[in-house]
Amino acid sequence: MTRISAFLLLLLLVAPGARATMVQDQWFKVLLDGRKIGQFLSQREIRDERVFTSQHLDIELDRAGTRVAMSSTETSEETIDGRPLAFTNVSQMTGNEARVEGTLDGDRLRVRFRNAGEWQERESDWPVGALLPEGLRLAAERRPLLSGQQDRQLSFMPSSLAAVEITSRVGATETVSLPGGRERLHRVEQSFAFPGTAIRSTAWVDEHNRIRKLSTPMLGVELVMLECDKACATAANQPSDVFERTLIVSPRALRRSELQSGLRYTFKARDRGVLKLDDTAEQTVVHKGGQLIVEVRRDARPGVGLPPEPSDRAANDWLQSDAPEVANLAREAAGDSVGDAARMQRLETFVRGYITNKNLGVGYASALEVVRDPQGDCTEHAVLLAALGRSLGIATRVVDGLAYAPGFAGVDQVFVPHAWVQAWVDGRWQSYDAALSGFDAGHIAFSAGDGDPWRFYHALDLLGRMQLKKIEALR
Repeated sequence: MTRISAFLLLLLLVAPGARATMVQDQWFKVLLDGRKIGQFLSQREIRDERVFTSQHLDIELDRAGTRVAMSSTETSEETIDGRPLAFTNVSQMTGNEARVEGTLDGDRLRVRFRNAGEWQERESDWPVGALLPEGLRLAAERRPLLSGQQDRQLSFMPSSLAAVEITSRVGATETVSLPGGRERLHRVEQSFAFPGTAIRSTAWVDEHNRIRKLSTPMLGVELVMLECDKACATAANQPSDVFERTLIVSPRALRRSELQSGLRYTFKARDRGVLKLDDTAEQTVVHKGGQLIVEVRRDARPGVGLPPEPSDRAANDWLQSDAPEVANLAREAAGDSVGDAARMQRLETFVRGYITNKNLGVGYASALEVVRDPQGDCTEHAVLLAALGRSLGIATRVVDGLAYAPGFAGVDQVFVPHAWVQAWVDGRWQSYDAALSGFDAGHIAFSAGDGDPWRFYHALDLLGRMQLKKIEALR
């Protein structure tokens, strides 16, 4: 019951944001809410008229008493003038490794990646104008460090095989405290544009456009990277339970009868920002006087939301519904049930029993990985259920949000980050939760997607900013 996997993946994106201004070797220590959680190293080398860039990130976090370690190593090859040639990304999370290798032939990108222990290949067009580290570094060098100066660059992220637009705006110079002392640096505001949301960060750069400090709001606290020497960067990490940032305390205990019927939630932002949620077939959202009023009923309403698109029934890298192992399991789970409603109910019950090792130690597994190794938390239950549904021709989506728990990780009456599934059944999107005892009014939806963890940034922006003021039973 957590979205920590998306949080960890976001670290992989924001930390290498420093790559736009790398020097030969550059060490950073990584802090979350002032506590050291890891280190980041950037290296650059020129050989045979080629620029080779390497970036390595190591972090450790506590997850409700479980230590989660993650590392990512990304290398790239470019021409002297910043034209992309090749890249590799290797990410490890709690023992699971993902590897992506890409080469460019003109405007065509050939990718080889390992998914669920098997190598797969594909080709696509290279995003027009997308840059890798050296190209971004050269673009940053050309940007004048004048207050108000703004530019946009398209950064290709090998770990997600996607291009992200980064907008940078130069601000005033400020005195910044670094491990080596205080320095006058230029403030640069950055915005990473993702589907449905934007992740904002602030960089402080010197006169050579070299990043010395990077800060990103996350879960209501700050993720900070500070340049320092190797000894400083590789010093011992400090315990930091990110799960504490994601729990929302309930004003009161919720009765089973309320959960089986409907509830009205009143939220208020902890900061001056605006909280935004969307309506679903089970959820209505109203903004009123700076507050967010969310009403959730267990039963879905017809005629709410757009009907499914072809992609909601298609296989992808996280929901491998066309894999023989997934298809066979779906047929076994559905048995002789007739109709999509009965099939989804049967699948929900099957997944709940199939994943016997329920733990927080898995970072984020795909459906095929769960079929082969049935363990994990809510995300593994959700991706498997969604893939099984798609294998039977049922449109499904993976939902990210909050779920009520009477007790979790030693805390009573809390809402925890959670994932479940929506399926298009009887002309409406209906929710199914295999990780808990089914969907009820204790679920608050943030967003829905195709199972790709990179799509969960909206939730990361909301978590840590929401304060639950009141809960009322609906009649």
